[in-house]
Amino acid sequence: MAIPVTTVGPRVYRVGTLVYTRGALLQVMFWMLWGDFFFTLMEALNPSLIPLQLRWAGAGDTLIGILSTSLPSAVAFFWFPVVGTQSDRHRGRLGRRRPFLLWCTPPVVLSLVLLGAAKPAGAWVHGLLAAAGWAGSTAAGCTIAWIGVCMVVFLVFNAYILQVYACLFVDVIPQEVMGKFLGLYRAIGALGSLVFNRWLLGWSEAYTLHIYGLIGLLYAGAFFLIVWRVKEGDYPPPPPKPPGGPWGAIRGFLRESFTHRFYLNFYLVTFFTWASLSPLSFVIFYGTQAGRPDYAATLGLTLQEFGQVKGWTFLIQVPIFFIAGFFVDRFHPLRVAVLGMLLTSVSYFCCFWFIDSSSTLLLWWGLNQAAFAVFMGASATLAPRLFPRGKYGQFVSANAIFGITSLVIAPPIVGLLLESIRDYRYVFIFSGVCTTITLVACVTLFRQWRKLGGDQHYTPPETALGVMESPR
Repeated sequence: MAIPVTTVGPRVYRVGTLVYTRGALLQVMFWMLWGDFFFTLMEALNPSLIPLQLRWAGAGDTLIGILSTSLPSAVAFFWFPVVGTQSDRHRGRLGRRRPFLLWCTPPVVLSLVLLGAAKPAGAWVHGLLAAAGWAGSTAAGCTIAWIGVCMVVFLVFNAYILQVYACLFVDVIPQEVMGKFLGLYRAIGALGSLVFNRWLLGWSEAYTLHIYGLIGLLYAGAFFLIVWRVKEGDYPPPPPKPPGGPWGAIRGFLRESFTHRFYLNFYLVTFFTWASLSPLSFVIFYGTQAGRPDYAATLGLTLQEFGQVKGWTFLIQVPIFFIAGFFVDRFHPLRVAVLGMLLTSVSYFCCFWFIDSSSTLLLWWGLNQAAFAVFMGASATLAPRLFPRGKYGQFVSANAIFGITSLVIAPPIVGLLLESIRDYRYVFIFSGVCTTITLVACVTLFRQWRKLGGDQHYTPPETALGVMESPR
């Protein structure tokens, strides 16, 4: 009998209407990771440099917490739902995500440059007010106000880039390689943080404007390349707008996003994870000279020495992010997330008990960041695996609302706690408590996921408006 001859072509990968060969997929992943490196380099400015700028201007811990995190986060709280819904519904020649990257990158870069110029700008504003007869202002106060205003402008436009960039992953990266891609994404991001802390942080006081300007230009170039080189597929028409105008849209958003316990528990994981990060802005004061003589003794490192230690913690994360991506695809991100959060919580308390020198700071903070890398490598893929695809941006926005709320509440609480205890070492206790609560929420989410079908049959649960498109 004749045996029919079959030919096997090269493997293809599909996401929506996009079809990739292996080579084409690698090109898309390269440009997305290229942008991630410079995005993380830019994001490293806030937890490290902005608190220092505020301290150099004489701000206290509570004011640092409010201006560096709470105030801009309060603005973003009302803005994120608009951002997610707009990008979900937008249809244009560049797709539904890339136009927002193109439009919002220039104002983000401008706000970064203005933040870098905060000290001379504060002196300039003070001179104007003094010339106008306003005797109640100081140059330091004007600098602090300038930083606060620029942070709000930055957050408004960066909210688009932050969310749209995350949604673009789901639109252009196939589901079967999402875990590996996001493992690479986290690893490349850790390299960006390493570069900032290892080679730029030590020069930040003398060359503040230069660092902001350099990072802003690199960031702009990277995202313009993404808009040019990464193509989106075709999308179905957006669903009809809810009746009732803007108020109807708000009611629809609330009903769809906040009426199922599964999603609410997901949001709690985000809330306490983000809250656990808030105290880390003050670790730099524990590691270096705190600038507060009435506080408990710190480790007394220079900015250069502290930057080297912090840089090592990011370098430790790089191989873990690579490895975590493979385990996430093999065992599901929820299982890996539970393990990572358990290790993170334990290591935070160990940081409080055992850190007393630069070497123990490197050891225990490095172990803590390694454990947190396991969790972050897994949590990055939770939303693509668990949220409904048809309204992914909307649910990402709802999730971000909880994270932003924690950033509004946690920093002033941490600041007040530190001003009462007067010991920066207690930031590790606050983070440990938050991650312990996160661990409980992760375990609860895992049990709910198993009841909804688990590995083989999970589909996003019904909302108040019915079943939506499942992740592919």
